[in-house]
Amino acid sequence: MKEPLHIVKIGGNIIDASEALASFLANFASIKGHTVLVHGGGKIATSLAADLGIQSQMIDGRRVTDAESLRIVTMVYAGWINKSIVASLQALQCNAIGLAGPDGGFVISKKRNPVPIDYGFVGDIEHVNASDLAGLINTGLSPVFAPITADVSGQLLNTNADTMAQALAIALGAHFDVTLTYCFEKQGVLRDPSDDTSVISQINQANFTQLKADGIVSAGMIPKLENALKAIDKGVQTVRLCHADFVSQPLKGTLIQA
Repeated sequence: MKEPLHIVKIGGNIIDASEALASFLANFASIKGHTVLVHGGGKIATSLAADLGIQSQMIDGRRVTDAESLRIVTMVYAGWINKSIVASLQALQCNAIGLAGPDGGFVISKKRNPVPIDYGFVGDIEHVNASDLAGLINTGLSPVFAPITADVSGQLLNTNADTMAQALAIALGAHFDVTLTYCFEKQGVLRDPSDDTSVISQINQANFTQLKADGIVSAGMIPKLENALKAIDKGVQTVRLCHADFVSQPLKGTLIQA
């Protein structure tokens, strides 16, 4: 029988709010058993780029990562944010270790095809070294992954954190009984974005298609749900989208089903 593993992805809006982040990390540190945390980048990279006179480009909510932007996001995501989270977790007696994709060759990606849209130095994940990563987890360490990967030639690439969490969950499913939780500032997927009580309790592929057609889910929620549905399709036991205080409210949020 496989041991349970909780993989949690925390969104950028929580990272940008110091009190919300501190509360989330306390929740995360209280999880019993094996854990992995994947974090987004928040707005710090955009702010730093502006301070340095580097213009940030976005297409449909996705960052275009040119050479200068890549340097910024690597420094911020894999540096300041990652190590700040690790330090906070250590203070909470959670034995965390900060990682990015290139560390240990844990996550290998390839540069995204520039056709039809050139996103620059953005990586699509090709391989997760699940065996070695499982060995690290089994020592009692809690990996904290920044959304930076590299290709086989050593080129660093900016990578979507939701996709990174999904890929880790699928690959580690061979070694653990995986629960994947996407945490953010809302109570779950909302039928009405202005009403925090309008949580859609369950989503599967069929009603996801209808929710898209009706415009109820749109923009950044679409790729998040696509990642969640793929994880379920590839054998992840449980996937939930919920508020960052999920530990104290384990049955709330939106459950993803096959």
